[in-house]
Amino acid sequence: MSALSGITVLELSRVLAGPWCGMTLADLGADVIKLESFDGDDTRGLGPPFLDGMSAYFACCNRNKRSLAVDLRAPAARPLLEALVRKADVLVENFRTGGAEALGMGHDALSAINPRLVYCSISGYGRDGPGANRPGYDYVVQAEAGLMAITGPADGEPHKVGVAVADLATGQNAATAILAALVQRGRTGLGQRIDVSLFDTQLALLANVASSTLFTGHDAPRQGNAHASIVPYQAFHARDQAFVLAVASEKLWAQLCDLLGRDDWRQDPRFHNNAARVENRDALCGELAALFATRDAAHWLALFDRAGVPAAPINTVRQALDHPIAAARGMRIEMDGIPMVGSPLKLSASPARLDRPPPRLGQHSDEIARACGFDPEALRAAGALR
Repeated sequence: MSALSGITVLELSRVLAGPWCGMTLADLGADVIKLESFDGDDTRGLGPPFLDGMSAYFACCNRNKRSLAVDLRAPAARPLLEALVRKADVLVENFRTGGAEALGMGHDALSAINPRLVYCSISGYGRDGPGANRPGYDYVVQAEAGLMAITGPADGEPHKVGVAVADLATGQNAATAILAALVQRGRTGLGQRIDVSLFDTQLALLANVASSTLFTGHDAPRQGNAHASIVPYQAFHARDQAFVLAVASEKLWAQLCDLLGRDDWRQDPRFHNNAARVENRDALCGELAALFATRDAAHWLALFDRAGVPAAPINTVRQALDHPIAAARGMRIEMDGIPMVGSPLKLSASPARLDRPPPRLGQHSDEIARACGFDPEALRAAGALR
């Protein structure tokens, strides 16, 4: 049995943060019903690439779900929606602030129908405060919440991260909050409202960089492929290609010096601890760069691997997907001919499930309507279902 077997989730969200949350819960065993407009989730059309009409974007965040194509504004849909809410444990929505309320799907209205409902709102800037009515997009939030300012070459322009990290982390935060709320409901019998935003999430993701700024009052500079507080912890160029080296403890520093035959570095007061190495970053990393440029990356990586010093080549996405660890860990999966990345959640007694491929739009409308006691053809004739 999966960990969340018996939990029903209504997902009224689109694009990435909400669907990522929904897929996380679905992988853990929840029955996630994705309520879509007749046009479907926006990501159904975001491509290429497409495979048999399905976009890679949609496929990445919608497996293990059932799709109900419904017009939330149609009066004939209301009885079905209320029946679903009465049976649901969780609802996830990412309408603009006030949008769910305008559709009769706001927290107050639905909690009156089902007081046990855990209601999770995902937005760009939160449901209150000065940004409550602003639309939220990952790229904009990466810029506004400080991430772009610290990403990219140290002497170049700010860069966004290559994937929508604010969206993805917000989805994970939402899933974590939902699980906590379900535990709390087990104590009280009552649901609650969760308010998770991209801006809050991205600000929290600044982690030690934000903490350093709070400590010093100084803005954080871009470090490129180096680390603000750890040395050596960056990319280096071997004779043939680049690799990364992560020496994040004094034990690893001693091992590195031994491997490279540079006991003099261990004795050098400029490098005797991490704080000193940060202060003398240019001198040390200059010497390392000169040394690493004398041999191919394979030589250095093999040397580090034997000694347990963290280092790796800079793989392409395809190389990462083809990595033997990805295969051994079940991170390459396929369902009904659709290739996907597997779940990173490994539970020994209740493993993540792989029951359903990403659904076609409205694929499960009829079965969901019938399970709630409604005639799907009558609903379709009334303009409620697709």
